[in-house]
Amino acid sequence: MADNDDTTANKSQDLKSRIKQMTQPIVDSLDARLSTQVDKRVDQRVDETLKDRLSVIERAIADLDRAVHDIQDQRKD
Repeated sequence: MADNDDTTANKSQDLKSRIKQMTQPIVDSLDARLSTQVDKRVDQRVDETLKDRLSVIERAIADLDRAVHDIQDQRKD
């Protein structure tokens, strides 16, 4: 009985190993593609966020530049 259980366990382990060996290239390929997609999406989100923040900074700089010019013009008068 114990030998039969050992044989069944060995066959089960062997089958698991074979399935894993056969499917590993597919899993690796999917993992690489998903990783690439996630990286691209993260890059897009970071770019969008940076563009938004940069535009706010650019507007603030333009406002400061106008204010400085206004002050300089007032001093000239």
